[in-house]
Parts: sequence; C-alpha cells; structure tokens
Amino acid sequence: MRLSVTLNGYWAKLPLVIWLCYGIGLFFFCGLVQAKTKTGSTTPFVIKRGTNISHWLSQSTRVGAERKAFFTEKDVANIAALGFDHIRLPIDEMQMWNEAGQKEPEAFALLHDALKWCQKYKLKTVVDLHILRSHYFNATEKPLFTQVAAQERFYQCWRDLSGELIKYPITQVAYELMNEPVADDPEDWNKIVDKAIAVIRAKEPRRIIVVGSNRWQSHEEFDKLRIPANDKNLLLSFHYYLPFLLTHYQASWTKIAAYKGPVHYPGRTVTDEELAALPADMVSLITDNEKSRIKTVYNAAKFQEDFQKPLDFARKHGLKLYCGEWGALNTAPKADRLRWYQDMVTVLEKNNIAWANWDYKGGGFGFTNAQGENHQPEMIKILTGKDVTAK
Repeated sequence: MRLSVTLNGYWAKLPLVIWLCYGIGLFFFCGLVQAKTKTGSTTPFVIKRGTNISHWLSQSTRVGAERKAFFTEKDVANIAALGFDHIRLPIDEMQMWNEAGQKEPEAFALLHDALKWCQKYKLKTVVDLHILRSHYFNATEKPLFTQVAAQERFYQCWRDLSGELIKYPITQVAYELMNEPVADDPEDWNKIVDKAIAVIRAKEPRRIIVVGSNRWQSHEEFDKLRIPANDKNLLLSFHYYLPFLLTHYQASWTKIAAYKGPVHYPGRTVTDEELAALPADMVSLITDNEKSRIKTVYNAAKFQEDFQKPLDFARKHGLKLYCGEWGALNTAPKADRLRWYQDMVTVLEKNNIAWANWDYKGGGFGFTNAQGENHQPEMIKILTGKDVTAK
C-alpha cells in the first residue's frame, strides 16, 4: 500500500509512523471518552405515578396457587388502564430465598411474570427488596447493622437479583436497595448503601438504583444521607404517612390502635377540646406516640414544608425524588381521607416528585378489593384522574 502525505512545513517532515501512532492513539482516546460518557450518562427512567403491589411477594404467608392467584396479568392491565405508569414491587428475602440462601424457583418465576406483564402493558417497575431476615423496620434487633455475615448476605441478595434481572432494559426496571432502613447511627446505613451500590455497579453501571433515607425513609433524615459522588443513575426516595393518627387510624398493628375518637384533615388531627374529653390513659397513649405532632396543623402547606429537605438534597445532587410510599387506611373518615389524598397528589406533582401510593389491593390501604375490583372510585379519580364505576 502506498500512502501519501501532502502536509507542508514542519509537520510534513514527521515520519509517517509517528502520524500513524498519533492517529491510532487518538482513535482509542476518543473511544475511551465515549465509553466513559456512556457509562456515566443518566438513564432515562421516567416515572410519575405508580402503586405498590403489597402482600404478594412481601408481607404474606401465601404460597402455591393462592399466591399465584393474588396478583395476575389482569391486575397489571387494570393498573395501566387506570393511568398509572409504574408499579413498585416489594419482595422479601423470606419469599425469594430459603434459609440456606438458595433462590426459590416459584417466587422468582412470579417476579419474572410480573416484569413481563409490565413490559406488555408499558409499565415500568421498581423492584424493592422489602424485608430481610436481618432487618425489619419495627424489629428491636437488626443484625444487618451489627453483623458482617448479615451484610454479606444482603449484598449476595443483590448479586442474585442483578443476575436475574440484568436482561430487562434499564429504562424499564429499577432496583430499590431496601425498604425503610432503621439504623441507630445513620452512618451505618450510609456504609451499606455505598457497598450495595458498588455490588450492583460491578455489572450494571447504568441501572437506576433507588436509595432511601434512614429511619423509615423519613423526610427528616435526608441531611444525614450520604450517596456516591457523580452517580447520576440514582433515584432518591422518602415515605410519608403524616399525620399518623389519621393515616393509621385504628391500625391493629400500631400502639394507637385503641384510639377510636375523632380525627380530622386539614387542621389539627385531634383538637384540644377533643383531647380534654378523653380519659387520661387515652390522652397519654396519643401524646406519647404523637408527641409534639399532636398540636401540628396538617395541610398542603405543611406537606410542602416537610418535603423541602428531600427536595433540597435532590437538587443539590442533581437527582430526581420519589415518594415510594404514602397512603391512609380506609378506616379513616372518608371525607378527611380523600382531602388528604388530594393535597398529597397536588403537592407531590407540583414539585415534580414521582410517587407510588400504598397500595393497590389488600392491607386496608388499597383502592381495589381482594378480587382486584376498583371499589374506591373517588380515590382513583384523585390519584389518576380516571373515572371508574364502583363494582
């Protein structure tokens, strides 16, 4: 092959081999820059409004045919038709792995079914590792923060999940590290976040990873959260259930279950006059659990105030914000509950905060019944703007 160089002056005098080396070097340098840019670029995982699929692969004792029938393709079709764009899918370690750490084939098959249904109906999915054997948010002992073996088990869960789910498009499926961490020292959670993200990034540099704040993903804890620098494929998450006396009215699993008096929204959840009329033991029950919040006025302005800390943190880091859980039990007075939902939707969407209500069916929070029938049309209208006929 004959090469001809027609450059003039000094550069024309350089040996041809130098020019060839220069060209090859430039080619590889541009390739490396391009690869780095591609790896570090932001994944377009755009979500706005979703719903949680609880009590299926999480917080449930259902197995076999009963578990398979609880959530089906029909439910995914219904969620899409109602106007949601994603689901948050909680999964528990106890459902997905046996005590020896081996994957449960039936549970993983259901997980894959759900993801394929979501693909079919154009819904995105946030796969949320909800409860660990070493961590449950209401448990007194949480080995995840004290035992190296428990931490390694957690990281292995994500190696397994990444290996199973890596085939799904990064624009469709996101991973939520863990639900509602509760560490005595927030730095204990920060260290686990750092390592868990590194475990996933080893094979999935651009997967969206959802990271929540410490202490039940509280809005108040965002200034204590630490995340890896320069990782733009993170989605920051908080949960919101205030005022608790309204959202968990008569909830059997709470310390305030015995209170059956009036609750209100907007305004003070319980007024001074109502408190004065209660027996002393009931007043102590409420004030011990609600503390200063019993005197707080809750309304849209209060929601905006509470959301400001996570909003500021997200803007500081150039990341999006996600309220992955919020909701009020159907035992709360209907008119007050619906006003609460309306203000929540308004403030979340005004601030461009993506959200997923708790929940779709079951557990007393859902807008469908156990059969997946849309039995709360007013709530659905608030959540998605869709008019449906109650069945």
